[in-house]
Amino acid sequence: MSGGSAAGEQARFDLPEPDAFTRPYWDAAAEGRLLIRRCGACGVAHHYPREFCPRCWSEDVAWERASGRATLYTWSVVHRNDLPPFGARVPYVAAVVDLAEGPRMMTELVGLGVTERLRIGMALEVTFRLLGPGVDGAGADGVGADGGGRFAVPVFRVSAGAGE
Repeated sequence: MSGGSAAGEQARFDLPEPDAFTRPYWDAAAEGRLLIRRCGACGVAHHYPREFCPRCWSEDVAWERASGRATLYTWSVVHRNDLPPFGARVPYVAAVVDLAEGPRMMTELVGLGVTERLRIGMALEVTFRLLGPGVDGAGADGVGADGGGRFAVPVFRVSAGAGE
């Protein structure tokens, strides 16, 4: 994540620093798709993206489109965060979710009234938050990125009908 800033701007600790390896992940996110990696040797899917399988250490891994479905594993409501821009977002819900494909992923839960309805195992779906210059990052429905340093970051919301 990026901590650097231009003169007169606050550091943004929520911005990714893509490299040649992670560029496909961020490009897919800009198109509203969540990618994971799957090992061709043992078949295990993993996230965060790595160039090798964390189970068998094979380098035979490839990008795969995830369904975007997940279940809630655990969460915490953050009421104080001194790092910009998180302080302006409190309270927010930091969470760990189990993706339908198997991997666990750290993320944020978004949506009005989400904290009142949360329960372990509830159905979630991916959405994307647009972050970067000229974007406050408070909303969660902006999919897309451009050459201006903006990124679409995967976050999750409660699936329709999950709170019933």
